[in-house]
Amino acid sequence: MPDCAENNCRKEAGFVHLHVHSEYSLLDGCARIPDLIETAAQSGHTALALTDHGAVYGLVPFYKRALAKDMKAIFGTELYIRNRNGQPYHLPILAENAEGYRNLLQLSTKAHLDGFHGKPCVEIDWLAEHSKGLIALSGCLKGEIASRILVGDAAGARRNLECYLDIFGREGFYLELQRHGLVEEERVNKALVTMAGETGVGVVATNDVHYVAREDWRVHDVLLAVQTLSTLTQKNRLRLSSSEYYLKSPQEMERLFADLPEALRNTVAIAERCDVRLDLENLHIPVYTPAGGRKIGDTFAHLRELCLSGAASRFGAHIPSSVSARLEHELKIIGEMGFAGYFLIVHDIVSYAKRNGIPVGPGRGSGVGSMVSYLLDISTVNPLDHGLIFERFLNPERISMPDLDIDLCHEGRYQVLDYIRKRWGREHVAHLGAFTTLRPRAAVRDVGRALGVNQKLIDRLAGAIPAYSRDINQVLKESPRLQTMLREESQAGEIVRIAGRIQGLPRHMTQHAAGVVLADGPLSNYVALQRAGGEEIITQADMHTVEDLGLLKIDLLGLRYLTIA
Repeated sequence: MPDCAENNCRKEAGFVHLHVHSEYSLLDGCARIPDLIETAAQSGHTALALTDHGAVYGLVPFYKRALAKDMKAIFGTELYIRNRNGQPYHLPILAENAEGYRNLLQLSTKAHLDGFHGKPCVEIDWLAEHSKGLIALSGCLKGEIASRILVGDAAGARRNLECYLDIFGREGFYLELQRHGLVEEERVNKALVTMAGETGVGVVATNDVHYVAREDWRVHDVLLAVQTLSTLTQKNRLRLSSSEYYLKSPQEMERLFADLPEALRNTVAIAERCDVRLDLENLHIPVYTPAGGRKIGDTFAHLRELCLSGAASRFGAHIPSSVSARLEHELKIIGEMGFAGYFLIVHDIVSYAKRNGIPVGPGRGSGVGSMVSYLLDISTVNPLDHGLIFERFLNPERISMPDLDIDLCHEGRYQVLDYIRKRWGREHVAHLGAFTTLRPRAAVRDVGRALGVNQKLIDRLAGAIPAYSRDINQVLKESPRLQTMLREESQAGEIVRIAGRIQGLPRHMTQHAAGVVLADGPLSNYVALQRAGGEEIITQADMHTVEDLGLLKIDLLGLRYLTIA
């Protein structure tokens, strides 16, 4: 440790939060990303990390929000490391560069696909394989080094440190100090500072952020009870033992760690080292090649060729001038926007289904406004016959991925999915992920149970909220029945208030009903993957994030009415 007097350590050190959980630490964090970024900006932060538990669901929305506020986004996650005895420990990791970001995605993917033991766990060997470009922190009290210290195993803690140094190197691993007012933390901190002095390993100050403001502690406590299906009065339940786990200002952290300025400075040094910029401009659509490997030279020229062939099939030798004009107009836009490959891939999928006797719907949504779709036999609707406008489907003034829905026979859908995997490679294809969120009525029931409220009152409150409602505060404004209950029942107010705070938070990541995602390389290079309950692999990203990343999403909806008995 440096001599503070000689190094002028008492001057303002600065601070960056490197251990932060958002709503994407499912039912554990209640800090919504927009609120995190806004509060961080207002309190003077110029950089912020995101380290959600075991997954990377929120990294792209986090990045976009940070960019909008001219704030550096630091990408991370808090891994569950499974030791030789099968015990999971926490380990925050941060991406220093593009290679580190890819390794972050690979580790999260591998944890979910190959290491799920109640939680998505990473084996030490996997960590060693994917450590380049990553910076690791020793973690909270549930980190392995801290856990060893708390049971008096100093030698074991030292062995763990040496193990992590072997993996990340001396410049890539830091001993993490936290101060949330817990006696155990001070015991661990003392040992870690001593260990740092003996080994020369850097220390870093963090606050284990789970909510934005101190007053959010009660809401977070209820959320944890919802997660664990427990009540607030239940002993030995999962909870954070103080109200200190909020997004503190740089000044608050500087006061908290005034005696350890090196730990503050290292947060800034790490933030400066971490420099990852996501590519949200380019498309990563698979390169189209015809089945059988026939070379086509130019993708756009091949699309035009297929459209002209389709026009001859639809209209005969004399193609109406209105059709030709509409086709040229659409092809110009498709070419300028770089979506020729998209149409060819969708055409390939629909053609496979029809060749194999799998019923396909006539087309649906704005996609039926495309003459190209009609001529490729993706749709059976001539847009000119119905006055349909192409720009409602694809508009150069609104850059977004086309969205063609393909309705298939329910039973044949699985055959088509298998074809897609074989055609473009299993590593290039996954189902789209989707979040289930806490709806107001469900939030009222969950909060009421967590608070230990009488079930009859919970039922009455929930019954006053329409099932389709998305905002309990709006319901409260419009419902005299609910207003009366709040006046007459002392506990009703807190239930509704807390339910209003947690409504809309993601509860689970599940499989989208129809979406399939394709990429021009292994999907895990762009987005982390996981399983959806069973064996189906899904993206750790919803439709908006998939589109932001330039990945191809196709909706293949299996409909029973298309199934022929």
